[in-house]
Amino acid sequence: MAAGLTNILEDRDAPPPPVQVKRITDDGVELMDGLLLPSSCIFLNGRVFLWDAPDLKDGKWDGWSKDRLAIFEAVVPKPEILLLGTGTSATLPPPGIRQYLSSIGISLDVMDARNACSTYNLLAEEGRNVAAALVLPNAPKWR
Repeated sequence: MAAGLTNILEDRDAPPPPVQVKRITDDGVELMDGLLLPSSCIFLNGRVFLWDAPDLKDGKWDGWSKDRLAIFEAVVPKPEILLLGTGTSATLPPPGIRQYLSSIGISLDVMDARNACSTYNLLAEEGRNVAAALVLPNAPKWR
């Protein structure tokens, strides 16, 4: 705010605008603003988080536990639904992942990453409290 001016139209309590996905390429997830995310990522409460998610090689969930989704336990408000994009095809997670999310009040919908992005865009545009977690094949790891 400059020189004591107040924007009377600004709603400080309003959620940030939703992140919108333009497309998924071989290089990563491209957002509508042109930003390219080269790794697996989470869209949550209008923010983007790079995510060190294990690869889903041959549909196997090796290295996965509820710890990979702990961000959803800490956030307030929690999303009503998490869209889990599992690369180029839908790969169902182990029952423990779904049970964990259910225990903290989040519904899980699993689909390939492209459909997860499209569904996320639609639900976020409608103003729904939705999150997306995208596991990209061959994504670099962040440490």
